[in-house]
Amino acid sequence: MSDLTALTIAEAREKLAARQTSASELTEAYLTAIEAANPQINAYVKVTPDKARSMAKASDERIARGEAGPLEGIPLGIKDLFATEGVHTQAASHILDGFEPRYESTVTANLFADGAVMLGKLNMDEFAMGSSNETSYYGPVKNPWRKRGSNMDLVPGGSSGGSAASVAAHLCAGATATDTGGSIRQPAALTGTVGIKPTYGRCSRWGIVAFASSLDQAGPIARDVRDAAILLKSMASVDPKDTTSVDREVPDYEAAIGRSVKGLRIGVPKEYRMDGMPGEIETLWQQGIEWLKEAGAEIVDVSLPHTKYALPAYYIVAPAEASSNLARYDGVRYGLRVPGRDIADMYEKTRAAGFGREVKRRIMIGTYVLSAGYYDAYYLQAQKVRTLIKRDFETVYADGIDALLTPATPSAAFGIGDQDMAADPVKMYLNDVFTVTVNMAGLPGIAVPAGLDAGGLPLGLQLIGRPFDEETLFALGSVIEKAAGRFTPQKWW
Repeated sequence: MSDLTALTIAEAREKLAARQTSASELTEAYLTAIEAANPQINAYVKVTPDKARSMAKASDERIARGEAGPLEGIPLGIKDLFATEGVHTQAASHILDGFEPRYESTVTANLFADGAVMLGKLNMDEFAMGSSNETSYYGPVKNPWRKRGSNMDLVPGGSSGGSAASVAAHLCAGATATDTGGSIRQPAALTGTVGIKPTYGRCSRWGIVAFASSLDQAGPIARDVRDAAILLKSMASVDPKDTTSVDREVPDYEAAIGRSVKGLRIGVPKEYRMDGMPGEIETLWQQGIEWLKEAGAEIVDVSLPHTKYALPAYYIVAPAEASSNLARYDGVRYGLRVPGRDIADMYEKTRAAGFGREVKRRIMIGTYVLSAGYYDAYYLQAQKVRTLIKRDFETVYADGIDALLTPATPSAAFGIGDQDMAADPVKMYLNDVFTVTVNMAGLPGIAVPAGLDAGGLPLGLQLIGRPFDEETLFALGSVIEKAAGRFTPQKWW
């Protein structure tokens, strides 16, 4: 029997159905892999072996009775942003020390109802604020990939760095993740995995720790396009507890894999050709264009004129919503509490000790842009820009464009503790330059591995779709995946 942790979700599903392996064996294989690798990679902040074994046993019983769900017995990692009943949920922050919710997020409840097994909670940037997974209270996650001939530890991207790294290192079959400005697609691109951020409202946000409520969206990170489609089908649903979730039927995304893309019109936005963009990214983009042309798609040059304003507008809207959402963490009801002279002193000391540096920075920026005298100048202006960005996409799609092809990141993974990034937060924020527009417009976007750079590190391409047309993204993504092949890191851990 091949190594069980090397199986994709689709392959594992077939073996389980054919009784060639059991959910318990599969789960045990992953728990063993986690035990060996996690001290080096730091992808999990909490492993739940007892819960995993008990869920796997229940899956085996359902399979034996012929009652298997769509994800029966498939071991998954859950990002630490999703509330899991009775299990550590801290958004990788010190301020939520010891918090174990008495409820389950809608997305994880959907996955478990379909038979998935939880292996544990995955590391992430604190409160999902970061592009490198270096802001976590639990320390940085290490990318399973290394530059050819180098031992330097690289970032896995963020904020869903633990999700991407655990999938790439075969420490789970797939993982939940969230995307506020690129936090699914950017780490997927930097680890050679597939990540899709669905349309805003496609997955319920209930039970997910909020960062920026009008931008946050849950989605999967998986080893290939088919697995991402399988996971999204289970994650997506309408939810009366989330008024922003949309009441639309969830299609069979997996059926879109391998569908012909002949005749589809693919837009290439000229504004994404940025000054100083590495030649490798440009070459990769061109290669993606050729692959889609060969599959019968028509390539059209398009313009999204307000793209250049997306990053500054995002870094006003997102911190503003974060400062409001994070006001609830005060040391009174749950999590960390640092005693003070009076309640105001206790608030101040708790928040000062509980939040990390990047979270404090964003709360302060957000509070500033919402303050009297600055609200109109910053927040209101940013919302107007957001409307223009959305209109750019609507105009392009109204002209008959089916999807857009862009790079996913401006470079391959960089080193942990990179001094340039540490000294200049804005440089770190530029990692999201190709991804934030999608969140500002509420659109679906998928990152698919498309090649390796000169140092042997993975690079990804991004496809951006029409609202609720994830199926076209899966069809196009599978074309790129088939042409590029699949990429796995050399094991060093």
